Amino acid sequence: MSPVATEGTLRIVVAAPAENAWSETFIAAHIDRLSKVELLVSGGVPPRNASHGGPLVRTHGLLAYWDRFVGKRFGGQPGLAEHRLAHRLERLRPDVVLAEYGNMGAEIVEACRSAGVPLVAHFHGFDAHRTDYIAQYGNYRELFRYASALVVVSRAMEAQLLRIGAPREKVVYNCYGIDVDRFTPGRPDLAPPHFLAVGRFAEKKAPHLTIRAFSQVVAQRPQARLTMVGQGRLWQQCRALVDELGLQESVDLCGVKTPDAIVDLMHASRAFVQHSVVTASNDHEGTPLAVLEAMASGVPVVSTRHAGIADVVAHEERGLLCAEHDVEAMAAHMIRLVDDPALALAMGTAGRAYTEKAHRVEVQVVNLQGILHQAVHRA
Repeated sequence: MSPVATEGTLRIVVAAPAENAWSETFIAAHIDRLSKVELLVSGGVPPRNASHGGPLVRTHGLLAYWDRFVGKRFGGQPGLAEHRLAHRLERLRPDVVLAEYGNMGAEIVEACRSAGVPLVAHFHGFDAHRTDYIAQYGNYRELFRYASALVVVSRAMEAQLLRIGAPREKVVYNCYGIDVDRFTPGRPDLAPPHFLAVGRFAEKKAPHLTIRAFSQVVAQRPQARLTMVGQGRLWQQCRALVDELGLQESVDLCGVKTPDAIVDLMHASRAFVQHSVVTASNDHEGTPLAVLEAMASGVPVVSTRHAGIADVVAHEERGLLCAEHDVEAMAAHMIRLVDDPALALAMGTAGRAYTEKAHRVEVQVVNLQGILHQAVHRA
């Protein structure tokens, strides 16, 4: 094992599933802001690519045929990727590996063990909850046994890991941070009664339930409007629902927008809305970044008491919360903010103050750096 690093000198390997790890804001923050990321491995679970030193598994060209042949010795290309990752770690001798997502940690735990490198697994949402993942990795038994720390981003996620067998002393809560200074506080009291939703059109975000709640709002407050930013599997279903409910003039499914455009939309909105739910496969949110960004923009949040949302949106202080699937209560909350601009301002101001204090990305990364240091010392 490599010598214990002193403060600020950790040599870190980050393992992230996405081909473009920078596409996920929270992972990009880790890569860019942690003290010394020596290597990024990405492009699948287990990872196939590396930021330097060549890919772990080649998928194009003549050498891809060789890797497919050699991979048979290791049970296929995933086994070959894990074998080569272990060798890469043995040569590089990093102080610690940070696995983004629990399933990534479970896939590379043997490579880390073989190389004698400490492992920290950072859970983000589905990876802690979905029944198929938990079954696939046998309740993450080997990961829980070997990892030095298991990072969670919500109290619900913390309880879930403990429920499936994670050791209490390894589970560490460290919620996401955002670049608060990029979001200037707006004046939701001066904005028209327009509501904004930002996020993938995915089952756990239940955009169809947001639309159904809004249909009750516009029936009573016809001046209200809803803008929904994003794409995803449920987009066409939601488009059809808008047509079915006759909301074409009131709801704008505007697709993907740039970060700057989203900031402008935040400033033009009375409130941010999101109806997150637990899915049939037990998928959960972590703590949605869009909720934190809305709060940093001084916009009140109307949402559900779901996962990390309930940790950050204090009901009646920074926003208004309802039970999952309770579209009537969500509609009533939205109507309340249509009718009371001063309440929207008070809640938005409280949300901005809270994110400034508790959710700066600089603080979150410093906390994560400390977790990594503790992992090295514990190993």
